[in-house]
Amino acid sequence: MKAAVIGCGNISKMHFIALSGNPETEIVAVADIKPERADGMAEKYGAKAYYSFDELLEKEKPDVIHICTPHYLHTEMAVKALSKGINVLTEKPCSTTAEEVDALRKAQSESGKQVGVCFQNRFNSAVQNAKNILNSGSMGKVRAVRAFVTWFRDKEYYSDDWHGTLEKECGGVLINQAIHTVDLIQYFGGKCRRLDAHISNDSLKGIIEVEDTASVRMELDGGVTAVLYATTAFAENSDVFIEILTENGKLRLEGEKLFVFDKNGKATEVQCDSEIVYHGESYWGSGHSALINDFYDCIKNGTKFEIDAYEGGHAAKIVAASYRSAQTNQIISIDL
Repeated sequence: MKAAVIGCGNISKMHFIALSGNPETEIVAVADIKPERADGMAEKYGAKAYYSFDELLEKEKPDVIHICTPHYLHTEMAVKALSKGINVLTEKPCSTTAEEVDALRKAQSESGKQVGVCFQNRFNSAVQNAKNILNSGSMGKVRAVRAFVTWFRDKEYYSDDWHGTLEKECGGVLINQAIHTVDLIQYFGGKCRRLDAHISNDSLKGIIEVEDTASVRMELDGGVTAVLYATTAFAENSDVFIEILTENGKLRLEGEKLFVFDKNGKATEVQCDSEIVYHGESYWGSGHSALINDFYDCIKNGTKFEIDAYEGGHAAKIVAASYRSAQTNQIISIDL
């Protein structure tokens, strides 16, 4: 299958690595508004370079377009590609507002094409093991979920033309870093129905327009409570911590490690299925290649990719509602 990658910045390398390692995919085109980036990736992977997304759409007809651009462009580009009959795999967030999520879902349904959202941490071994344990019923029902994202971003990280801006990044730690954990919270605990959120800029006042710290309390299906604390004002990129309290104990994920606690508090570590290989930063997780390969398998086999505009849009809607809650100081109800 023919692939095109739009946006040749930092995260795109995860897509290039996965595509170049899949014998059934061919990278035919790349695009970036910075010619040196597009030219470099085109030369490395034997593709044609474009400096405009619209020109690529006009001259190429790939089977899949990978969207690795700044957040504010994701939905617009995805909808355009779908209207041309092209499958779309987009980096998170798939959308920056609830209205954009609805527009993307409509485009997916009308096109009949596949949409995938890169929540690669769902493919981490520890996450898969935790989900299987919960699905088995051995731990009983989920009662509550708590999660902590404590990472580090300094002013250098925001020195480009889009990170830290309301116009292009459309938010800070919630929409960029913690949205992966938002996705996992509802993956484990159920869909969010109401939430109350607070955001602040604790460490980079005058440098960025967006939040570096957020806390969210969510009410999930079945009366499950979830709390999230996320910040990029810490001193290092620590392992993401997620704890799932159940009727018969709890599950604790620390990075890519999983521990199961019985009712008496005795912990057992669940071993990973295979050796973990990181192609990028370890805190990005190890699931990108698995997600991308699964997406292509779904297209090939005519089966539905799980994290599409509907499933992948849940986290985007939760984040958008969190911003509304923080701005209005109100509890927000969500229609996912």
